[in-house]
Amino acid sequence: MRRDGAIRKPGAARRAGLQYAALPYRLGDDLEILLISSRETGRWVLPKGWPIKGKKAHAAAAREALEEAGMKGRIGKAAIGRYSYGKRLLNGAVLACTVEVYPLAVERQLKRWPEQGQRSLGWFSPRDAADQVEEAELASLIMAFAGNMAA
Repeated sequence: MRRDGAIRKPGAARRAGLQYAALPYRLGDDLEILLISSRETGRWVLPKGWPIKGKKAHAAAAREALEEAGMKGRIGKAAIGRYSYGKRLLNGAVLACTVEVYPLAVERQLKRWPEQGQRSLGWFSPRDAADQVEEAELASLIMAFAGNMAA
């Protein structure tokens, strides 16, 4: 699939895709991590998307959190890690993707946002969030982030 959403012709070369994700979190009595459901499979994921022309990586990640979950806050300018996953395309093929993750200290949630009603949202303890995601690299990243926040 091309970045513009078009499906490649059969036999067209595929290359690894780069995406940017926000790791929305909040600090109350304990650290909590926000996960959202993917629209296609319903599995728990981070808000993520393709690079946006003219936007830096961290700004693109913040925009995804806003569009997919209505979350606003302070986005970190440095990635806290990356993970890989296979994105299933409309034609059934799988595109290898690498996702750079940026921390987002959530300050508020909008009352309305573009993908409202299309996804479920859930706040989890870091351990529960790590247990909910399918990607082992992402689970490790969540736990490392929680460890750094506690230090």
